[in-house]
Amino acid sequence: MMNLEYAKKQFDKYLDDYNREDDKIKLKIVHTYGVTACGRKIAQGLKLSEEDCQLAELIGLLHDIGRFEQLKRFDSFEPDTMDHASFGVQILFEEGMIRRFVEGDQWDSIIRMAIAKHSDFKIEGITDERELLHAKIIRDADKLDNCRVKLQDAVETMLGVSAQEVGTTRISPEVMDQFEQKQSILSQTRKTKMDYWMSYLAYFFDINFGVSFEIIREQRYVDRLIDRIPYSNLETRAQMQRVKEKLNEYVSLKCEDHPE
Repeated sequence: MMNLEYAKKQFDKYLDDYNREDDKIKLKIVHTYGVTACGRKIAQGLKLSEEDCQLAELIGLLHDIGRFEQLKRFDSFEPDTMDHASFGVQILFEEGMIRRFVEGDQWDSIIRMAIAKHSDFKIEGITDERELLHAKIIRDADKLDNCRVKLQDAVETMLGVSAQEVGTTRISPEVMDQFEQKQSILSQTRKTKMDYWMSYLAYFFDINFGVSFEIIREQRYVDRLIDRIPYSNLETRAQMQRVKEKLNEYVSLKCEDHPE
């Protein structure tokens, strides 16, 4: 069995190289521990072994390790500055940092695959059943905590403008079309600040487990996220009412289709 408390202490030491007072660094620290907790909750909801529950936590702890260097170098979360997932894999496995967090190497392939795939547009190319399971868990856990982030953290920190400014903008037709097709939003199609907000909502189309959908429904994430922005643009306001209805219907159906 791995030593999670040791891994968490080592992660805290890793953070000493970064400015903990920076708002974006703070956001990612809190997010990391939020994803760790969500990973365990999902794994327990799936009735997995204690080893897999701990593994889900460990992957959550390390999944965004590349983000801190991205922020240090570029002060940005934007994907065109750095592929943070690939960089995380590089420093953990190619440079050997994984041994700072866990002594044994028996879980390396699972951890590596989960981190490598956690921010991909969609999961592809995983043939091992356990690797696929944990890749799905971290993706759900990441999205669930991102719901908390989008509700609690300043919109300015996330999007660079106020919530009021976001609500004045329109949704690009390409983005609305992807939503209507129940697809995640391709990053290159985002043009307006509302496009970015829509991409956060379209995360729900890439949720894997019934237990995750139950959390979304229990926490009323759809309504709370949509209602956070004051939509002064009348066209956008009407579109967002439709988005709310469609997403709530989708979440309810998924809860019924996939009881764990």
